[in-house]
Amino acid sequence: MRDPVKHDAEHIAVGDGKPREACGIFGAYIPDHEAARAAFFGIFALQHRGQESAGIAASNGSSLSVTAEIGLVSQVFEEDDLLKLPGHLAIAHTRYSTTGSNRRQNAQPLLAYGPRGAVALGHNGNVINALQLREFCRDEYGSVFSGSSDSEVIAELFAKTPGDNWFEVSDQVMPMLSGAYSLIMMTKHELIAVRDPLGVRPLCLGKLDGGWVFASETAALDNLGAEFVRELENGEVMVVDRDGVESWVWPKAATSHKMCIFEQIYFARPDSILDGSLAYENRMRMGAIAYQEDPIDADLVIGIPDSSTPHAAGYAAEANIPYSEGLVKNRYVGRTFIQPDQYMREIGVRTKFNAMKQVIKGKRIVVVDDTIVRSTTVRHVVRMLRDAGAKEVHVRVAAPPIKSTCHFGVDMATLDQLIAANHTVDEICEIIGADSLKYLSLEGLEEAVSAGREEYCRGCFTGKYPIDVQLEMDKLRMDRLATEPAGVA
Repeated sequence: MRDPVKHDAEHIAVGDGKPREACGIFGAYIPDHEAARAAFFGIFALQHRGQESAGIAASNGSSLSVTAEIGLVSQVFEEDDLLKLPGHLAIAHTRYSTTGSNRRQNAQPLLAYGPRGAVALGHNGNVINALQLREFCRDEYGSVFSGSSDSEVIAELFAKTPGDNWFEVSDQVMPMLSGAYSLIMMTKHELIAVRDPLGVRPLCLGKLDGGWVFASETAALDNLGAEFVRELENGEVMVVDRDGVESWVWPKAATSHKMCIFEQIYFARPDSILDGSLAYENRMRMGAIAYQEDPIDADLVIGIPDSSTPHAAGYAAEANIPYSEGLVKNRYVGRTFIQPDQYMREIGVRTKFNAMKQVIKGKRIVVVDDTIVRSTTVRHVVRMLRDAGAKEVHVRVAAPPIKSTCHFGVDMATLDQLIAANHTVDEICEIIGADSLKYLSLEGLEEAVSAGREEYCRGCFTGKYPIDVQLEMDKLRMDRLATEPAGVA
């Protein structure tokens, strides 16, 4: 042991073609406090990681209650809902689906039952062998599944696998799970946090009011006034109960983490600490190195708000070119629960941004974006800037070209939708209508985040993953299985 120092379920959220954030998880064990209230504000701070569903489970030591619904955190929970979730122990989850559709049955926390009683679970990541494990649970434990997510399979495994404590259970379950999983779990008496042996998804520990809290990102701890203690190690399991905190690390865990490098580029809030450094500062370095790799003369640098702002600020500072907010974002548009066809994506971009003609007209503009996935957003931004009178529009991307899909908890796009997987840089430049287009090199990205040779998963850029994967995943594969007649494989 170690000393640890209400929307239609068939509609899904539509954004601007960016990679979908992972999920947000939070857990709290705070004696003499209502932990559900802390959990609410914890996932409220993590709303950027998933906007499809939200849920909280809580326990007062004698009963475990769960509320989980489709919708944003503020839509699912009102004051009366929190009053129905009493107790000093709570976990919470906000979801974007990567395996399984946006159905009420897939909203988390999920409940499973086994020899240790009821277990509630929230999951961030994606387990790529979930179908095989689903069949294993049916055959071995007689499990019956009501949803279609890999998270439900994980919950069944942890609830039903025998063991005298959570460390023994984890020692059996971890070798079975292939993929990415940061987990927050609870029984009526215990809070359990788990980070997968590769450390793909972030998870951190904090102190609050004499108790302990876990969160996907340190920004959630900051919002609660909690003290950040540390990030969990690869393969680490932590258990909190009335006796305090115990920690155990799976002996076969990777010595170097394989955290998704997109956490540094885009997913995590800029005020979160990842791998020991502030995401905002890393993103500024990405912008600065992008300029160093390909200097250009221009009159103005702008970012595509809000996610590209630190990258653009870093680029402008390094280039000694003025930075300005040439685009104004309508921050009240948010995500809409509509079918994600291309027409609606394009409408969404036009209603999201407006170019300030007085700032743009007659200028040579460098537009800095954090990533290009389908090119929907950047194409319309370039067009807006030209309509606003820009003399030249040069696009710089503070990340390498995305050429492969993600298998570990990010719904990025299908391979045929990834523009860099199907076109050269020159072709993309022509498609988006820019005067020039340059991407940050992989070496430049690694320098910006101080990545060691064996650190970070870079699969979306290189097609090489820390574990063997099939060419492309199907996020709805388990939905189809759930609707098949009994006996059909």
